[in-house]
Amino acid sequence: MTNLKRLHRPYGQSPWLDNLSRELLTSGQLHTYINQGVRGITSNPTIIANAIAGSTLYDEQIKRLAYEGLSTEEIYWKIVIDDIKSACDAFKGVWEESNREDGYASLEVSPTIAHDGTATLELARKLWKEVDRPNVMIKVPATEECIPVVETLLSEGINVNVTLIFSLRVYKKVAGAHSASHQLHKRNNARSVASLFVSRIDSEVDKRLEEIGTDEALALRGKTAIAQARLAYDIFLDNFAKAAVVDSDSSAIQRLLWASTSTKNESYDDLIYVSGLIAPLTVNTMPEDTVNKVVDHLPEELESISLESIAEALETVQKLQEVGINFDDVYQQLEDEGVKKFEDSFTELLEKLESKK
Repeated sequence: MTNLKRLHRPYGQSPWLDNLSRELLTSGQLHTYINQGVRGITSNPTIIANAIAGSTLYDEQIKRLAYEGLSTEEIYWKIVIDDIKSACDAFKGVWEESNREDGYASLEVSPTIAHDGTATLELARKLWKEVDRPNVMIKVPATEECIPVVETLLSEGINVNVTLIFSLRVYKKVAGAHSASHQLHKRNNARSVASLFVSRIDSEVDKRLEEIGTDEALALRGKTAIAQARLAYDIFLDNFAKAAVVDSDSSAIQRLLWASTSTKNESYDDLIYVSGLIAPLTVNTMPEDTVNKVVDHLPEELESISLESIAEALETVQKLQEVGINFDDVYQQLEDEGVKKFEDSFTELLEKLESKK
């Protein structure tokens, strides 16, 4: 059994790939990953920008669409929708075998409308219709303006990947939006994951701990992200454990997805955000490099998140607050930076497409 398959059985975690490119689709590499145990795929504007800029495989389609008179942004959506359709088709078998729990490909709405709920709702509906695959997930940012959109989309039967979650407060709202779409009079088969960003938390908090500089502060470096993720899992249990006991495959369960799980600090274990976040009914979406590391050397003995580790996580967060970490400020900065990063990537991508066109 491969290490990726070990994550799913016996640990109940689904490994997804956080990368999408036409080369991945046409070279056969994606099918290799699926055979090794990858159970879904995610994308974002940065990933797509890198894919298009670094490949000539899109050039003929860009040329053809340009001759047809499409605008640069229209060309972008044609390209990405084609790739997402192909990814959905590649994962269709996983989707069917897993009773619709896995096998999804995620497509993000435009980051330029992250603070416009109405525009996000309209675009999400449009993308859902144009992709026309039951195993696509539309990525919606967890901004204040867009969280209400999640309930609406799910109630309409549209699968949603809620992205750019950094704080536990926001995650509670996201979980509530999912639950609200599954009341007795709103039962539906739409699936949802809540994407909590992990490594970026450590990157930002570690920087602040080093600025504080005390022994107590420095001793807490590299502990924030896993502690917060474990506390998020505690919230998940509060919201969805009952549904999981009744039917672990139920669409009423919104699984937690660990996003941004590559190790940014080379002094940390290269799989710190994989082996430290094993838990049933979770997803870990990893870049290719991390996937390959899991294939190569996942530890033989793994421990799932426990009530004891959740209690320890709470103590860690309390210590971080005591040494001077303002989590509200950290969360807001990371959300603002996350939205801007994707906006910048989207703008850069359109500029590169315009140049190629």
